[in-house]
Amino acid sequence: MDPINPSLEDMLGDFDNEAADFGDGAQPAAPAPRPARPLAQMLRKIPVRLTLEVGSTSISLQDLMNIDRDSVIELDTLAGEPLLIKVNGTAIGRAEVVLAGENYGLKVVELCDLDLGSLAS
Repeated sequence: MDPINPSLEDMLGDFDNEAADFGDGAQPAAPAPRPARPLAQMLRKIPVRLTLEVGSTSISLQDLMNIDRDSVIELDTLAGEPLLIKVNGTAIGRAEVVLAGENYGLKVVELCDLDLGSLAS
């Protein structure tokens, strides 16, 4: 057999020899399937971005160009009103800002009708 340009017969002969290694025509054992993990267990490990939105407003490009260091821009949220909690950009509730050690934190005051508890099982 020419190792550089094997003929079709040579390649089929090698195939027949490999098949003969199983003797009784048995097929090689398939790898054992991985055990399935529950979807909820996998979902709990996916990282998400939690943000607290103070408010928003729409302004013209002209107003945006006029913003200076000491500019004040009025937002659509009333002072003292709970702020919007968002997960990956989707609102899930409202919260108040608190101090958590040296950092800001949030105190949840309202959650939407999300079934987040179903991921805990």
